[in-house]
Amino acid sequence: MKKLNIVVQMDPIDAIDPAGDSTFAMMLEAQNRGHGLSYYTPDTLALEEDLLSASVAPVSVMDKEKGNHFTLGAFTRTDLSSFDVLLLRQDPPFDMNYITITHMLEHIHPKTLVVNAPAEVRNAPEKILATRFPHLMPPTLITRDRSAIKAFRAKHKDIIVKPLHGNGGAGVFFIKQDDQNLVSLLEMFENDFPEPFMIQKYLPDVRKGDKRIIIIEGEPVAGLNRIPAEGEARSNMHVGGRPVLSDLTPRDLEICETIAPALKERDFIFVGIDVIGDYLTEINVTSPTGIREIKRFGGPDIAALILDAIEQRR
Repeated sequence: MKKLNIVVQMDPIDAIDPAGDSTFAMMLEAQNRGHGLSYYTPDTLALEEDLLSASVAPVSVMDKEKGNHFTLGAFTRTDLSSFDVLLLRQDPPFDMNYITITHMLEHIHPKTLVVNAPAEVRNAPEKILATRFPHLMPPTLITRDRSAIKAFRAKHKDIIVKPLHGNGGAGVFFIKQDDQNLVSLLEMFENDFPEPFMIQKYLPDVRKGDKRIIIIEGEPVAGLNRIPAEGEARSNMHVGGRPVLSDLTPRDLEICETIAPALKERDFIFVGIDVIGDYLTEINVTSPTGIREIKRFGGPDIAALILDAIEQRR
């Protein structure tokens, strides 16, 4: 197998938790296979004429505690088209900065394989792409209009209100049908978020967990159920959700089979979808997480499967 020269665009490496970070798992697997490995943060990107560069450093990763999990070489301004593969792994928010970066990365893709494809990442925000499959989703409304939101709550009673382009459970609110804080919450959202909001019917099955299903090249490979902490409506691991390896149910497989053609059409190598009960809630294509926990609990080594897919592409 040809050794690949891989560069990772990510948030600052010193701030990640290696024990649970999916990007770190992918870097560790690439290094173990003998591929070249480099790193940069997106704030160093520069586009001059048709040359896209960044301040890049060679990196070595070690599966140790935070603070002792990496070493860096010297940073130098480097033409990103000189790499075979670029892993686009910075976390949302999916804002104008993120969108601009996807435009910049199009200057090197597909000569340099960007995972996932930048134009398709830009066109498929996690919560928006799922709306292509309304028959798989719980009742959902996307709007800033207060009267529409009030009518939606009157119809569906308990609701979830969340930012359209957030991540990690930040800004997700459970509003009961008799909660008098809805207007105050909408005032806050109107001040903080310029885009519409997502409102969904509350699904009581979330108490049983919010399942993250990992899909590689359109095929589901594992599920990780995230069970909310006591007194918490959100199940994200960032806010205390308890991860448990989970088999894929017939409904899970039906959802995956239904969306697979759209994922393949958009050339997504690595995707994480969220399922509560019988319903699809999100399709995550920016920086899906959960792969270290899946391996830790006895599931497949998803980092290895991702690298297999990348090697086959190159």
